[in-house]
Amino acid sequence: MNDQTTFSDISRRQLGALSVGAAALLAGLQATPSLAQKKPPEEGTDYIKLDKPAMTEGMPGKIEVVEFFWYHCPHCNHFEPTLQTWIKKLPKDVNFRRVHVAFRPDFVLDQQLFYTLEAMGQVEKMHSKVFAAIHAEKLDLSSRDTIINWVTKQGLDKVKFTQIYDSFAIGSKATRATQLQNAYNVTGVPALGVAGQFYTDGSLAQSMDRALQIVDYLVATQRKK
Repeated sequence: MNDQTTFSDISRRQLGALSVGAAALLAGLQATPSLAQKKPPEEGTDYIKLDKPAMTEGMPGKIEVVEFFWYHCPHCNHFEPTLQTWIKKLPKDVNFRRVHVAFRPDFVLDQQLFYTLEAMGQVEKMHSKVFAAIHAEKLDLSSRDTIINWVTKQGLDKVKFTQIYDSFAIGSKATRATQLQNAYNVTGVPALGVAGQFYTDGSLAQSMDRALQIVDYLVATQRKK
């Protein structure tokens, strides 16, 4: 890891060392360079334009923004409050959605948790609680049984949740999420995609706060078309 490496995301290379120096890694997110520069963000430096457009789910006239995340990622957890504030200020022509990544097979359990909550209309209520359970309460949500037991304690119907969690529909959503992750060539999380065409993350933008500013810039460029 060289001196220019940033710690605003979890990359595939870093997955084996999550527990080492976590506090120091998270502290790296505090520095937020300003985008108040005369020149706009640069393609290839601050963001990447995809060689082949990725699929979008936005309605006609809407510009899609995607957050790629992983529930067990400490940086995604740290980024969530900032992201929530940003989401509340989104203009009406922007369609925001979350996509849970799967860099490894064991990530699929978290994917299914997220998409089950989404199918049940429980993301707004439960999303932050999942992060808190894992990162603040240090609960073990690393297996199907521990996940089901935990959501049941949160008041969700165990039978209904389990049926949806194990369903073909949720498995298909998880597969499509991984396909979109690969289409954007996501190398770390949290990361952001815009309009099926552009990608940025903490490493490219130098911080996730600046990544959101770059997303705002990219959205504006799409709006002018």
